[in-house]
Amino acid sequence: MLEKTRPTVVNHTHCEAYFGKVVGKEGGAVYSILWPCHGGATFVVWQDCVLRSRCDVLQGVVKMGKTRIGRSQAVSWGFVAVLLSVGAGSVFADIKLPAIIGDNMVVQQGGKAAIWGWAEPNEEIMVSVSWRSMQWGVRADKDGKWRFEMSVPKAGGPYEMTLAGKNTITIKNILVGEVWAASGQSNMEMAVQSSANAQEETAAANYPKIRLFSVRREVADGPKADCTGSWVECSPQTVPGFSAVAYFFGRELHKELDVPVGLIHTSWGGTPAEAWTKRDTLESDADFAPILKRFDDAVAKYPEAKKEYEQKIEEWKQVAEKAKAEGKEAPGRPGEPFGPGNPHSPAGLYNAMIAPLIPYRIAGAIWYQGESNAGRAYQYRKLFPAMIKCWRSNWGQGDFPFLFVQLANFMDVRPEPNDSAWAELREAQLRTLSLLNTGQAVIIDIGDAKDIHPKNKQDVGKRLALWALGTTYGKKIVYSGPIYKSMKVEDNKITLSFDHVGGGLVAKGDGPLKGFAIAGEDKKFVWADAKIEGAAVVVSSEGVAKPAAVRYAWADNPICNLYNAEGLPASPFRTDEWPGLTVDAK
Repeated sequence: MLEKTRPTVVNHTHCEAYFGKVVGKEGGAVYSILWPCHGGATFVVWQDCVLRSRCDVLQGVVKMGKTRIGRSQAVSWGFVAVLLSVGAGSVFADIKLPAIIGDNMVVQQGGKAAIWGWAEPNEEIMVSVSWRSMQWGVRADKDGKWRFEMSVPKAGGPYEMTLAGKNTITIKNILVGEVWAASGQSNMEMAVQSSANAQEETAAANYPKIRLFSVRREVADGPKADCTGSWVECSPQTVPGFSAVAYFFGRELHKELDVPVGLIHTSWGGTPAEAWTKRDTLESDADFAPILKRFDDAVAKYPEAKKEYEQKIEEWKQVAEKAKAEGKEAPGRPGEPFGPGNPHSPAGLYNAMIAPLIPYRIAGAIWYQGESNAGRAYQYRKLFPAMIKCWRSNWGQGDFPFLFVQLANFMDVRPEPNDSAWAELREAQLRTLSLLNTGQAVIIDIGDAKDIHPKNKQDVGKRLALWALGTTYGKKIVYSGPIYKSMKVEDNKITLSFDHVGGGLVAKGDGPLKGFAIAGEDKKFVWADAKIEGAAVVVSSEGVAKPAAVRYAWADNPICNLYNAEGLPASPFRTDEWPGLTVDAK
């Protein structure tokens, strides 16, 4: 353990720093401590100090210009020490940093931020930052890995960070602010250039204090140490290919908080939640065993499946060429077999696109996914929270905010109440709110019946930002639409109570409330009459004398209009627990 000491100063008139106590040696290098002077402004780093004893306590004096600094005395001191090697013969290797640490990055304000990288085993790296007049020294372990944590100031910048060994790396244009990770499948991946009003949004995206980082898509069998990507300033040149949801979310935070915002985008279209979950998490629950078995069986059969696929490709090429010569439409190309390297592989995307980001400090994460798990919605009730806990556990930041988007309305409108896998997936998402520090953006009103990728990503980002502003950042705002709380059966009516009613419940648009269905113990749902009474909704139907359950917006693409006065839609829900379409799907 390093002893915190303050030395006696022989001639303190021109002293720029106090030289501390030699605390030991390792590999021929003697370690000493530097303390700040009374003004706390300057550190002096001696590279060639002369020691009169071999390694114990400094016996003589060290000369630095006209300053004489004497032998140390043990006195309590409240500053973090600077470790430096003053021995001869230390050889520094080139320093390497992960992609997430580089020019233009945003460092999460407050608390401590981790900085890490690689060098030669047992090598030492000196680190300095422009927001503090001090240095840190860190030694790489036997595998060449090094890491340290440093205190971070409040939002501001730009700053620089210098890491010096055999080579010197200077990280420039660093900002301190709020950092959020953004992940999921195609609706998170969908770029600004594909969103509504893309041309106008792109032209207006001149926000140099918003920084963007996109992780290149990749699959890995085990956790990777690094990814491919780089930080860039947000501009009309850099924003078009960036995640629209992440950008519009970050833009809202930047405007409302007036601080720099860093957005780390890591998503892949069409992928299921298990691809973003660590293997040991999936192995810990029997309900996930079928996921792993499917993949493991596919891997075992892959060599033979690949041979068959290659043969089919050759046959397809011949048929396609013939069709082209005859002016006919060629048949579709055969699909590749499921196996190693597939983005649907359990843990494959966690390993390649999440693990390399850890332990970069974040304020929280936003998530837009679920379409690829809708056929296994009941399983998602456990899988989704397990994934969130997995991220939190491995990131080592506790229960950081995790905000997600509930699935939008999609597909044809059904004339009568019916079962729906998408409704069951939305229910699984809603149930995840029971997990501490989670939030849900409801977008049941801004989807597209014909397009699984609705273009209105502005409101998606804004509703996510509302939840962040109202919870993470403590703004006194209404950040959620109504969420079902409880029900009470009285005669032929059911009275529903809600949380997050804001300024009151309203039926949006002209006419009565829509989207409510009611059933008796026979489980046969019919459309219901629904009326707002204060902070409650009273539901009934002439055809149901003894009601047992109510469902709201329970369909792939429901027609529904319950909102609060702040214009936020109510989440779809049901009061029953009757088995659904996906109850046995694993």
